[in-house]
Amino acid sequence: MAYQKLQAHRAVEVTPNDSANIPNVGSQAGEPVTSSGACVLYVGTGGSIKVTTAGGDTVTFNNVPGGSFLPVQVVRVFYTGTTAASIIAMW
Repeated sequence: MAYQKLQAHRAVEVTPNDSANIPNVGSQAGEPVTSSGACVLYVGTGGSIKVTTAGGDTVTFNNVPGGSFLPVQVVRVFYTGTTAASIIAMW
């Protein structure tokens, strides 16, 4: 069975962007970045979220409720196609 980490140690507000990935702040302060940079998302205000996954798939999640977590490893949140807001990336 795969181990799933249930608590994040880093978080940053996401600014949706059609051409840039979420900046990787997943390592501890002062440590080298060793992960792929993929993160999970907290959605403050519900809606649709268009993302690129760590595996390279681009997909839109519709009707994501506000106050929920999107348990998918994500590297980009698109501006176009995203109506959800107050999105937080967590590593």
